[in-house]
Amino acid sequence: MDKSNVKTLIWDNISLKLIDQRKLPFEEIYVDCKTAEDVGLAIKDMVVRGAPAIGVTAAYGAVLAARQYTGNDEEEFITFLNAKLKMLGNTRPTAVNLFWAINRMKGIVEKAISWRNPYPSDTGLIDAIKDKLAAEAKNIEREDQEINLRLGKNGALIFSAKVDKLKILTHCNAGALATAGYGTALGVIRSLYSDGKVENVIVDETRPYLQGARLTAWELYREGIPFFVISDNMSGYFMSKGMVDIVVVGADRVAANGDTANKIGTLSVSILAKYFNIPFYIAAPVSTIDINTLDGSKIPIEQRDDSEVREILGKKIIPDYMPVENPSFDVTPNENISAIITERGVIYPPFKENIKNMIEKQYGKYK
Repeated sequence: MDKSNVKTLIWDNISLKLIDQRKLPFEEIYVDCKTAEDVGLAIKDMVVRGAPAIGVTAAYGAVLAARQYTGNDEEEFITFLNAKLKMLGNTRPTAVNLFWAINRMKGIVEKAISWRNPYPSDTGLIDAIKDKLAAEAKNIEREDQEINLRLGKNGALIFSAKVDKLKILTHCNAGALATAGYGTALGVIRSLYSDGKVENVIVDETRPYLQGARLTAWELYREGIPFFVISDNMSGYFMSKGMVDIVVVGADRVAANGDTANKIGTLSVSILAKYFNIPFYIAAPVSTIDINTLDGSKIPIEQRDDSEVREILGKKIIPDYMPVENPSFDVTPNENISAIITERGVIYPPFKENIKNMIEKQYGKYK
């Protein structure tokens, strides 16, 4: 297998190409998204997944949405664009980066409208918005890559004084495939490996979608980082045998008090880690922190189609007459979390106070 880096998304100024994560690790196929609807379907059907990657993808979806409009009526254009942005926002309810990116693109539109006088022709404002949205989407992609590199280094700094190599357990996929590059939780692992601090990575398979077994293991293999895959119900066994020093996972939304939504099964891992006194870290950009969600009970949990539980890679394992449930995320309470690693630094308990301080330092005061 070619071990060269594979990009999660490629923007060629005409369309957005997304590596189809449903096909990995057996096939490397890109899906070509030419419209906002194509992007929305790709997000909803998990061609692309991972909160930061969803945010970047949605930003390019906004660019494609604007370009789909071919008229010259400004009000009609804004109405058309807002409808497309609303559609994109309805694809995945839990990942807050989706809404963060859409709101950022809306801000570009609102700013352009407020400066409309400099645009002389009938289509001047429309063309200006299209150009500005494209530039902003590129900025969001570039910033995400830079954020992940800083986040990874901040995570590695926690263990700078440690002599022994670490045995790390991770759940789901928070690597390059979940971002515009490098990764969050896997970014921390990459940085630690570069520093010679990784003995081994244990990868939970992450049922029902198998993001750990299919995606994280694939990324680690390509990087040459030592690892092995386990089924989800084996985590406690390996913790009990002293084979896990730390747990590092990503996040789809962090509430104002530090409660964190991540892929289903994360809560169980956090409980086991707490029982065995193993540090449990969240790795996520500041944009994943939702200060408007006071605690985990307010985080919307996406319910996905039962076929994901009934089938594994197209093979049915549970008959149709048996009822199943498929929540895509669960919430880890802040008391189970040792620290939250961000690009701005590491947030330690008390989370409510320290998250507030970090957000205010970056964005100004909030209530």
